[in-house]
Amino acid sequence: MALVRATLGLVETGRTEIHLPHWPGIEQQHGFIHGGVVGMIADSAAGYAAMTVAPEDASVLTVEYKMNLLSPADGDGLIARGEVVRAGRTLIVTKAEVMALHEGRERLCALMQQTIMVMAGKAEKQAG
Repeated sequence: MALVRATLGLVETGRTEIHLPHWPGIEQQHGFIHGGVVGMIADSAAGYAAMTVAPEDASVLTVEYKMNLLSPADGDGLIARGEVVRAGRTLIVTKAEVMALHEGRERLCALMQQTIMVMAGKAEKQAG
């Protein structure tokens, strides 16, 4: 997340938010935030939400996601809101909405559904 200047704005059981400022290093050719970055924060927000319901001795891994880019990711920044839809022992289904911020208003710019695999007994690698 540090690479794209994103921050974790909310962590609750089954829910997280990632906040991302708009800056030139993450833009595509039209000045919008690149779709790959939109996917990255959606995947991470939903994945972090899954981590909040996984057993303490387990880690999680994305195995699939489908994302619709609904409108350009422009404005002052983005908020990705991840949420657990169903938590099973082996698979966790999540969703994420990515909102574009413009002058204090939010506009839905991407919608994602994701499947997470619970990896029992495998600790998370610590960032270094």
